[in-house]
Amino acid sequence: MIRLLRRKRLFLAFVVIILLPAAFLVWFLFLPPSGTSETKVIFIKKGTPLRKIAEVLEQERIIKNRNFFVYLTQALGKRSEIKAGEYELHTGMVPLEVIEVLVKGQVKQHLVTIPEGYTVRQIAQLLEDLQIVEKDAFLQKATSATLIVSLGIPLSAKPSLEGYLFPNTYHLYREMDPEEVIRIMVNQYRKTFNSDLSAKAAQFGISEREAVILASIIEKETSLPEEKPLISAVFHNRLQRKIPLQSDPTVIYGIASFNGNLTKQHLISPTPYNTYVISGLPPTPICNPGKESLLAAVSPAPVPFLYFVSKNDGSHHFSSDIEGHNRAVAIYQKTPKKR
Repeated sequence: MIRLLRRKRLFLAFVVIILLPAAFLVWFLFLPPSGTSETKVIFIKKGTPLRKIAEVLEQERIIKNRNFFVYLTQALGKRSEIKAGEYELHTGMVPLEVIEVLVKGQVKQHLVTIPEGYTVRQIAQLLEDLQIVEKDAFLQKATSATLIVSLGIPLSAKPSLEGYLFPNTYHLYREMDPEEVIRIMVNQYRKTFNSDLSAKAAQFGISEREAVILASIIEKETSLPEEKPLISAVFHNRLQRKIPLQSDPTVIYGIASFNGNLTKQHLISPTPYNTYVISGLPPTPICNPGKESLLAAVSPAPVPFLYFVSKNDGSHHFSSDIEGHNRAVAIYQKTPKKR
């Protein structure tokens, strides 16, 4: 009888010490929190402690127990390998799957469209609004002489990647390294402004940088693809004859805190970007041009135009002489305008 009792006690001790923990481990490691798979979006900021991450995962029913998740992550040596970002996880995952996704950084990607003609500052603001990167961090990298040189972009007196952040739709994710975003955009620019475009630029006696500057002005002057080669022709013709470009967008770019009202005083005030006052191109691009503007900059239409004026419907009237231009101004504008 005593032996029987001892055996029962030993069996109970075995169950308590061995089987119950084993059963718990099986329950925690191999059985998902829910029988149905419900997708949850989890955002992990940089520097978030592991215990806080585990707490959020437990609250969202991605894991069953925060403490055991912490212990498991530490036991696997993965504590410091979890990457920040936005994740799509689901309640049908087991802890090892969750850890693998977090360690590999398999973050949720977003389609982000950078519009043609955006400046570096506008791009930085857009990316911050979408919580991809912080604006100030992006601007710091976009004006870093070290990074600019490493990307093979020529330095100006005021270092900036203005003109080389190619407008496109990108797959980006939250909490991205701003330098990574910049490298992706500049790489896309390199694919667009290829050796063929460089050769075309050389035919017109302009460098790649001058072509980008010209393309940025074309981008700001018109959104109509069919007009871009004509706008380009006007500027090429003026450059050849040493006539000031007289482009309002360049003047606006050189005005600090422009309020949207371009005045006569602005047009006569000297700045490096006032192409009513200076001859030739401004010192840097004034925005980030798209493919059509880059192509137009090195492929101007074979026309003698020297002037253009807005027709107030998004298009322009082009003229070869001042008389024709003045007639167009009288038709389309109540007061004399630029060019």
